[in-house]
Amino acid sequence: MEFKFAHTNFNVLNLEKSMAFYQEALGLTEQRRIENPAFTIVYVGNEASDFQLELTWIKDRKEPYNLGENEFHTAFRVQDFAAAHKKHEEMGCIVFENKGMGIYFIADPDGYWLEIIPVR
Repeated sequence: MEFKFAHTNFNVLNLEKSMAFYQEALGLTEQRRIENPAFTIVYVGNEASDFQLELTWIKDRKEPYNLGENEFHTAFRVQDFAAAHKKHEEMGCIVFENKGMGIYFIADPDGYWLEIIPVR
């Protein structure tokens, strides 16, 4: 039996703001959408991988999600690490750097941490 990664879900408070962030920060665009009176689900991704991020907007939710201590994250590998770091620095979304390991983390509008790692 073989299992293949499909997607990770993040619940978001402002779908348009989140989609704009993922487009600007990581080049992810809408791949498909599910509309429901109570919620909207948008899958974002890119040509580099078939893995997708599922953004779920529960329409009547007003309070931020409790993300604990952000000890979980999703990682993105990038060829031009220096250019990515510069872009994220300009966006003001870098929340933690581990220069010894050569990695850093950015946070999306809802506070989800995303690890940025260089191709090694």
